[in-house]
Amino acid sequence: MHHIYDIDVRVPMRDGVALAANVWHPAEGTAPTLLVRLPYGKDVMGDVSAGTPMPSLLALVEAGYAVVVQDCRGTHRSEGEFVPHMADRADGEDTVAWIAEQPWSDGTVGMYGGSYLGMVQWETAVAGAPALKAIAPAVTSIDNYEAPWYSAGGALSLSLVTLWNAMMYTADAQRSLAAGEGTLAQVQQLGQALLSAESLNEVLPTAEVPVLKAYGKWWDDWMAHPSHDEYWDAMELTPELKNVTVPALNIGGWYDLYIGQTVRTYTTARQKAGSAQAREGQRLVIGPWDHLSASGVYPDRSFGPLASTQMMDLTGLHVKFFDRWLRGDTTALDGVAPVKIFVMGLDQWRDEQEWPLPDTRWTDFHLTSAGHANTADGDGVLTTEPPAVVERDTYLYDPRRPVPSAGGASMPTTPGFCGPVDQRAVTSRDDVLCFATPVLDEAVEVTGPVSLTLFVSSSAVDTDFTAKLVDVFPDGRAINLCDGILRARYRGGLATEELMEPGTVYEITVDMTATSNVFLPGHRIRVDVSSSNFPRYDRNTNTGGVIARESEEQMIPAINHIHHGPNHPSRLVLPIIDRKDQR
Repeated sequence: MHHIYDIDVRVPMRDGVALAANVWHPAEGTAPTLLVRLPYGKDVMGDVSAGTPMPSLLALVEAGYAVVVQDCRGTHRSEGEFVPHMADRADGEDTVAWIAEQPWSDGTVGMYGGSYLGMVQWETAVAGAPALKAIAPAVTSIDNYEAPWYSAGGALSLSLVTLWNAMMYTADAQRSLAAGEGTLAQVQQLGQALLSAESLNEVLPTAEVPVLKAYGKWWDDWMAHPSHDEYWDAMELTPELKNVTVPALNIGGWYDLYIGQTVRTYTTARQKAGSAQAREGQRLVIGPWDHLSASGVYPDRSFGPLASTQMMDLTGLHVKFFDRWLRGDTTALDGVAPVKIFVMGLDQWRDEQEWPLPDTRWTDFHLTSAGHANTADGDGVLTTEPPAVVERDTYLYDPRRPVPSAGGASMPTTPGFCGPVDQRAVTSRDDVLCFATPVLDEAVEVTGPVSLTLFVSSSAVDTDFTAKLVDVFPDGRAINLCDGILRARYRGGLATEELMEPGTVYEITVDMTATSNVFLPGHRIRVDVSSSNFPRYDRNTNTGGVIARESEEQMIPAINHIHHGPNHPSRLVLPIIDRKDQR
């Protein structure tokens, strides 16, 4: 099929603002259309998919699809003002309607793309755009508080928020300058901040990072709303999934900052979407990937030759999915399982029928010690036997000396900061508690959601608790799998703050998202507990005050206790899968 490529096509919105799009469409006849909407500049999109958790644009064109790549309102070549998440619902709806009216369109539209490009798909789907038939959102979220900007435990996703805002503000300031507004000094300041984004994380109070505060806009709103209040509720789409009538191909990564949201959106849409087709048409694919890289190769751990999107043919899966829902090819997805996950440890892909897996055996691994679980060389033990001894472990959490982030589902995706990273860099610290099983005689598979229930007390009225699931290799390497954080004031929910009474024991649960890993014979299962993971998350000042507004002088150390034993059953809850025949 011969295609025409039109650059900077103006697409009119209901309020008269025109958005710019690049369009690949057939020279004659009509085609189903795939839409990508992004705030990062459509002209760099090209074939940006290589090495990311997204399909190849050119391969989609070759498969006979028209493709429209559009700049979100107020970004790059589009008119209007950019405010994250604010105009995407109406603009998505209007763009889908515009596509359906074009002479080269057959009237059906699908959407794809990752991160912000995924959020806008859900916005358009809940709006009920009639021509929209399917979406393929990757590494994304329908709750902007829980991911990306804050977290499921109420801590600010600091390193991501500073980096993303420096990036978006720099682009915005350049755009203003080109329009004869703003100043060159402002562009230079923001550009400099972007180049040294790590240093922005060190500035206190957080809300007053000078260059971001000076630019204002939505930074001030995000900082003013540390709880999941009405401000965030207005952007949350979970209650509106009942309006979604299109199937979705949900794509995630075990080391992607949205992994918790990806699996939650899938399971919720399977139950709550607004049509049988949408509920049954949900699909889930999770690889050993992070937010930007989908090779499965990291300095401290490589997931083997099968791990990449190229090897598992993510683009081909998109074509089959869109052929089914846009072209009406009812056989296109024959033999393709609804859930496809990469099982780390075995380093293989596996087809499943649902998530969580139906044969999951939820198993308590109790935390126990003789009171000295500090460091990887301490006496902390994980055991499936409930401990008989009453004991507690104690450490000092000093926000001036936080535990540095080492790997995880984080941004930026720089080596050592993101993905699987050897934890020996941080577990020599006495403010990290480590609880490990004995060396395993046989393989143990953990696939599904992971959580840690702790009985805690503190000298402070508020503090954080972090948890990290770790695979300890025979050679001593300790590779992180998934993790979580809970700000104690949000132990009863993200909308309400409730301070602690110093010395009182509270039962809390840390959501550690999900993973799929086989702990091989000779390995050990370990959970690492502390009170900071910086700069991935902001530091709790331990005062009970407004953390983002507090200076270093206001920070106080907290003496934190983890209680375990018969009356305080602190435990790691693991989804154990026992399929001997598959080993």
